[in-house]
Amino acid sequence: MAKKIVVDPIPRIEGHLRIEAQVGENNVIEDAFSTGTMWRGIELILKGRDPRDAWAFAERICGVCTTVHALASVRCVEDALGIVIPDNARIIRNLMNATQQTQDHLVHFYHLHALDWVDVVSALKADPKETSRIAQSISSWPKSSPGYFNDLQQRLTGFVESGQLGIFSNGYWGHSAYKLPPEVNLLAVAHYLEALEFQKEIVKIHTVFGGKNPHPNYLVGGMACAIDPSRDTAINMETLSMVKKIIDDTMTFIDQVYIPDLIAIAGFYKDWLYGGGLGNYLCYGDFPERSLEDTSSLLWPRGAILNRDLSTIYDVDPRDMNQVTEEVSHSWYSYSSGDDKGLHPWQGETTPNYTGPKPPFEHLDHEKKYSWLKTPRWNNHPMEVGPLARVLLQYAKGDPMIKDTVNMVLGTLDVGPEALYSTLGRTAARGIECRQTAGFMLHFYNELIDNIKKGDYKTANTELWEPSSWPSDVKGFGYTEAPRGALGHWVHIKNEKIEDYQIVVPSTWNASPRDAEGKVGAYESALRGTPMADPEKPLELLRTVHSFDPCLACASHVFDMNGNEITKVTIV
Repeated sequence: MAKKIVVDPIPRIEGHLRIEAQVGENNVIEDAFSTGTMWRGIELILKGRDPRDAWAFAERICGVCTTVHALASVRCVEDALGIVIPDNARIIRNLMNATQQTQDHLVHFYHLHALDWVDVVSALKADPKETSRIAQSISSWPKSSPGYFNDLQQRLTGFVESGQLGIFSNGYWGHSAYKLPPEVNLLAVAHYLEALEFQKEIVKIHTVFGGKNPHPNYLVGGMACAIDPSRDTAINMETLSMVKKIIDDTMTFIDQVYIPDLIAIAGFYKDWLYGGGLGNYLCYGDFPERSLEDTSSLLWPRGAILNRDLSTIYDVDPRDMNQVTEEVSHSWYSYSSGDDKGLHPWQGETTPNYTGPKPPFEHLDHEKKYSWLKTPRWNNHPMEVGPLARVLLQYAKGDPMIKDTVNMVLGTLDVGPEALYSTLGRTAARGIECRQTAGFMLHFYNELIDNIKKGDYKTANTELWEPSSWPSDVKGFGYTEAPRGALGHWVHIKNEKIEDYQIVVPSTWNASPRDAEGKVGAYESALRGTPMADPEKPLELLRTVHSFDPCLACASHVFDMNGNEITKVTIV
């Protein structure tokens, strides 16, 4: 008889996700159910507002990937109103996006996922001299002396002996599924702490161009920053020199810390090839070298892969009313046309209809509605989105950088391409992509410098900013590739105000419940077949779900369960 285990909540940060798994006699997960347990209703909050302000509301959906909703939102409104942004605005947006991707991947690997593979308490048994030898054998990173690791070990000992592990609390330390020797665990803990400090430096680029982080400023029509090499109050060459140093330091950290750590840790888990999941992958694409409409200029290409077949890339058109749909047969919403029929976001409805038990949930009826997440589909297929999807698409298309890096990682680990279709492959894809996006940072920085040298300082176009110039009824679509995957915003503007706004986020794709035909989402599929050493300590389950980097704050989109207002903020 199958045993039920429940993990609630499961993310280390960002949102309310519940996973229920049915575990068979051999402690193998036979089935799983993904439940988003929170709803915010950003789509309803935006109704009736000025579309030029939408980005500021949408950006607050998430506090981790702090720019991507603003970027998709301004692109969405600009698409509807026919606004063409200056080249510098395109470049700055790309630079800020590449910065976000790079910082987010570092944070995910070290702070949201590494402790699924790294036993912190085991590091107390390490020989600092041996850790130093290992560190120097895999990288030229300067912080690698025996004294450095000895000092860190003493700090960690103080945490443990005090009974308060702080940021390292609530781990399954000593679990039999941990395979790293103590010395590698100590190395990983050291770099966890270094990455915690370094990630704060990277996002200073957002403060340069967007004024602050989190939630930097954007502008419909461009960017709200001024470039003038001769003014101290604008972005000048001194400021840009600081940006260049941050980029250089970031590339060094990735090459000398992140990638070596990724390969070193993965080397002990080469047999952990579970969690491949659906085998269907979707990308909207991003990083335009020209306009967004010219998808051939996207450095991250657009397309879909089905059944792990890399020989065929399917065209994707998120504007097509039949391609991207969301249904609510197992979601706590209702559609006027029927809950088992998917709607394109331009037809979308956000009508909450909670029918579950009173929280905390002891039991959810999975035959009925069991999640606040809707169920998106592409051409009726459940799809995985995110770094693995993007890396596979580029690999299939023969992108030189991706192909060389993937082959290097696979060769170093002595595994075949099939290893990509796993939890470990999903984790490796983030590191591979992080190296690429750091290169994008430098690429777009150099583009910006070239424009400035030509005397081009323009960052915004406000020619169509006045509502009197807008069509009376118009729709738009804006997209980006967030760190966690394909992100789309769809807007309907009528009589100068937002008539409707729909958002389909990466974690909605990945964490969605079943559809009306019973097809499972990416999380639910990936967990099937995963063996567990101890179901009472479901470390293996955490590994797979965390490899997607769940962000349920984005996907849940605050009222309480009864629809009552919890708090009210008044701006005076």
